[in-house]
Amino acid sequence: MKLYIIAGEASGDLHGAALMSAITAKASSIHFRYWGGNEMKKISGTPVKHIRDLSFMGFTEVIRHLPTILGNFRFAKRDIEEYRPDALILIDYPGFNLRMAKWARKKGYKVIYYISPQLWAWNQSRAEKIRKYVDLMLVILPFEKRFYEDRQINAHYVGHPLAERLIDLPSDPGFRTRNELDGRKIIALLPGSRKQEIAAMLPTMLRSQWPEEYQCVIAAAPSQDKEFYQNYLKGLKDIRIIFGQTYQVLKHAHAAIVTSGTATLETGLLKVPQVVCYKGSWLSYNIARRLIKVKYISLVNLILNRSLVPELIQSDFNAGNLTKNLEDILEGPKRQTILKGYMELHEKLSDKKASESAAQLILDHIQSNA
Repeated sequence: MKLYIIAGEASGDLHGAALMSAITAKASSIHFRYWGGNEMKKISGTPVKHIRDLSFMGFTEVIRHLPTILGNFRFAKRDIEEYRPDALILIDYPGFNLRMAKWARKKGYKVIYYISPQLWAWNQSRAEKIRKYVDLMLVILPFEKRFYEDRQINAHYVGHPLAERLIDLPSDPGFRTRNELDGRKIIALLPGSRKQEIAAMLPTMLRSQWPEEYQCVIAAAPSQDKEFYQNYLKGLKDIRIIFGQTYQVLKHAHAAIVTSGTATLETGLLKVPQVVCYKGSWLSYNIARRLIKVKYISLVNLILNRSLVPELIQSDFNAGNLTKNLEDILEGPKRQTILKGYMELHEKLSDKKASESAAQLILDHIQSNA
């Protein structure tokens, strides 16, 4: 059986690797060809396109890189036609993958979508594309199944892949020694994985203030160079940069400042009180503000449907506001409220093993429609 997988971002690479591993465990003679990153590479060879060359943030950035994106479309079509897979598995990455779904369905390929685009957040009319071009829809957030059912689309809720990975994650006892950290409590900074968002988020994160009895650790994206981060640390002392250990950084952290995205849920599942932040270009933000249909930007608040963790967006994301909100979650009643809310988050997401469930549904679908 031949499967072609397209993941275009760091989170998709992580979930894609878990899915590939689960499929391999359930079926023999599986061959993968894929777009992804270093996590998927651990499972099967080398990606035909790496995520570091695929991810663009915001409306203006997409427009600027349009020739590259269009070139990737042309490459994908040729590559899929040459490979002739039994199914095309699309993981999130909606701007690209929804367009690929349309082309692949018209060409007669089975199209499976794992991890829904956030259609419930904005441009809900795109759900019609799912109806027309996707054969099997697998969702990872509890409320997404209802969203699709309300639009007469059958979607399968498989659980969240981060829950199976993080809820019982053990702490590494050698983490502090290996990374030359002292005994002070850790404040983790998660500025994102792409250069554009790191450049937008990290300077303000670093301008916030924290007590001397805390140390600051940047959970750095493996796809970036150390020199890139060091450019933002000139004149600053006592700030560590740690690559490839984000989960252990969070596991040992007392609090975190996190860029909106999958990392907010990772932080919640690891029970670290957090301040969630987002800032984009002026044009991107004002376009998004008119389109977005949800009340919150963090997955924690969206899943719980209430404001549990503080969110600082655009002009509210400044050093003064960040310092105040950080103080609130280091100690005191706000911190305890967040920790109690995380217990409810665990209960909502821990009832399924997402990768295994998704793998079985994918194999069943392909075999029943062979």
